[in-house]
Amino acid sequence: MSSQAPAWWCPDWTVPGVRVACTLRTGGVSQAPYDTLNLGLHVGDDPQAVLSNREQVAHGLQTRPVWLNQVHGTDVHWLDENSQDGLTADAVCTHTRGVACTIMVADCLPILLADTQGRAVAAIHAGWRGLAGTAGQGVVDTTMQALRNHLPAQAELQAWLGPCIGPQAFEVGSEVCQAFRDNGFDTAGLSQPRDGHAGKWWLDLAGLARQRLCQWGVSRIQGNDGSPDWCTVRDTRRWFSHRRDRVSGRMAALIWIE
Repeated sequence: MSSQAPAWWCPDWTVPGVRVACTLRTGGVSQAPYDTLNLGLHVGDDPQAVLSNREQVAHGLQTRPVWLNQVHGTDVHWLDENSQDGLTADAVCTHTRGVACTIMVADCLPILLADTQGRAVAAIHAGWRGLAGTAGQGVVDTTMQALRNHLPAQAELQAWLGPCIGPQAFEVGSEVCQAFRDNGFDTAGLSQPRDGHAGKWWLDLAGLARQRLCQWGVSRIQGNDGSPDWCTVRDTRRWFSHRRDRVSGRMAALIWIE
């Protein structure tokens, strides 16, 4: 296998001692259609290529990612130096230095969170099911509760939203919009009917996540603003997209305390 240097993007981040990164689809050893920096073991790629890609990312970022088994749920777990790959969860938090909370995506929204004093970090896998949740409890809610339970009452949190399927590409049925409304979201302005397609709507996943974070008092939210550059479906060069390609690799968003 030929190899390039793994490619990632480190967005601006203002929390001291906390680092964030989002991998791109280039710079690994996977062959088409997983070309080339696929980090998902569950999508049909050669496992040895995936493991090589993961090792390159860990080495390049000088941290230890903990790779999850994500199931579009709301479970959140705390990581430490003994945490192993394969934990079933859709959100993770840590106080431990050098352990990266890691979320894989290929259209779903990665949300990275940090206490502004650098005492704890978290990563969330927010597809529409996990974000909407049930009985008012989605994956953002369970993660925020977990962080609040481990931080001082006055702690302030900062968020970064990564790339995801954009509001002009994410077509859903009316039942999806209703699921959000049933769980305390206001979809006005964040869902638009698709012309000529009865019962179909365009949904702004990142906008809904921003709304929920604001409801939890997170005022510093950076990253995905719903513009085309953030859309995984539209940008074939930088991002994997399951909705676009059906057979696709996975990117990762990571956050850790140095």
